[in-house]
Amino acid sequence: MYGGEIPECSSNLPCQYSVMYGDGSTTAGYFVTDYVQYGQVVGNHQTKQVNASISFGCGAQQTGDLGSSNEALDGILGFGQANSSMLSQLAASGKVKKIFAHCLDTINGGGIFAIGNVVQPKVNTTPLVPNQPHYNVNLQAIEVGGALLQLPSDLFVTGDKKGTIIDSGTTLSYLPEAAYKPMMNAVFANHQDLSLHTIQDFVCFQYFDNVDDGFPEIIFHFENKLSLNVYPHDYLFQNGGNVYCVGFQNGEMQSKDGKDMVLLGDLVLSNKLVLYDLENQVIGWTIYNCSSSIKVQDDKTGEVYTVNAQNISSGWRSKWGSSTALVLLTLVFCCLII
Repeated sequence: MYGGEIPECSSNLPCQYSVMYGDGSTTAGYFVTDYVQYGQVVGNHQTKQVNASISFGCGAQQTGDLGSSNEALDGILGFGQANSSMLSQLAASGKVKKIFAHCLDTINGGGIFAIGNVVQPKVNTTPLVPNQPHYNVNLQAIEVGGALLQLPSDLFVTGDKKGTIIDSGTTLSYLPEAAYKPMMNAVFANHQDLSLHTIQDFVCFQYFDNVDDGFPEIIFHFENKLSLNVYPHDYLFQNGGNVYCVGFQNGEMQSKDGKDMVLLGDLVLSNKLVLYDLENQVIGWTIYNCSSSIKVQDDKTGEVYTVNAQNISSGWRSKWGSSTALVLLTLVFCCLII
């Protein structure tokens, strides 16, 4: 949700903004303009320092996770489709094309965030739903343990406060109750003896074996035959000792506006190279080792360069997960310093 009531801005009358994220968190404040500095890739593992003028929001009031003492962040980089996003501003200035990718490494920490044309690994894609403010896609089915869930035919149709959003700004993943309950029943179908309990809104249980051996894989099927595979070690996280919790949550836990949405966040996007190609209005992904390297192409020269993953100190955090740090790359591809 984006808002701004003042058509003309000045130092005495700054433009206001408001943003609501998929998990219901909000931020509101004023627009400011400053330079961002980043290292533009000019060769294999080589960069040079350049900068760009960017207008962005300076938050004065935050709610939800953004305003909590243990979840608050120093900032969020906006890479949405709106003209006000950092990506759109860089593209409008001719510095980049509207293509970017991220790879979030939950195994070793760190990862990759690249602006530009990623040529390796190859990624299959699905169309973005036209005329939507978020990264909406057409989800067609959910499979658990090799069996498709029997769900209402209109459950995934994009409409008013309905549909499926790929949202790297949300740590977890949410499903409407009509999909959440059948999926949870299927996940625990072979574990009727487990004692489920709630820890901070998460469904948790004690388990002493390998979760990948004992629980089913979940597959989301999208238009254009693109699948998103989510393994037990992805959707079950350890909460001390032998206690595991389910990362999927009931949409009822979200804001009223989001309860009927499918919101797929970092829970299912981690350990995958996710590509957002706004030039062609598609999005795609492939399972990938986010501690390795990718190859990116300079759209002006056609040269292809190798970019390695990076680790950032624990003092840095990302809205994409408390332990995941990102390096931003542009021209494709550069370290962005804020």
